[in-house]
Amino acid sequence: MLEGKQAPDFSLPASNGETVSLSDFKGKNIVLYFYPKDMTPGCTTEACDFRDRVEDFKGLNTVILGVSPDPVERHKKFIEKYSLPFLLLADEDTKVAQQYDVWKLKKNFGKEYMGIERSTFVIDKDGTVVKEWRKVRVKDHVEEALAFIKENLE
Repeated sequence: MLEGKQAPDFSLPASNGETVSLSDFKGKNIVLYFYPKDMTPGCTTEACDFRDRVEDFKGLNTVILGVSPDPVERHKKFIEKYSLPFLLLADEDTKVAQQYDVWKLKKNFGKEYMGIERSTFVIDKDGTVVKEWRKVRVKDHVEEALAFIKENLE
């Protein structure tokens, strides 16, 4: 559980060609969401749901950052295909996923493998994790995150 704790800082290559650090966004709220893979059905739905509400988040002084193990080039294609207006970060060695404890043993069709457990963290403008969702179900999740920020953060 990270709620109530300082969010682990990190620096990762981003879809804009720069290296982005969590601390670059001090003074803003952050929705940091981890997802398994670009271009897959659930991840696409989640990214598009965030895209469709991005102005509402911006109005609440909130930045959206998506993180997956995909390389930057794949992130760029994902962004272009779905017109995603926020940064996607490449955690290719999964170090950040491990810091946030979202790199988990998963089972699918009888196979076991390591992968990202879809999770979202809301970080306030002082860098504290104020809410976390683990094992996220995509349906209505973005609305839930938005409602949380509206009710709890300025």
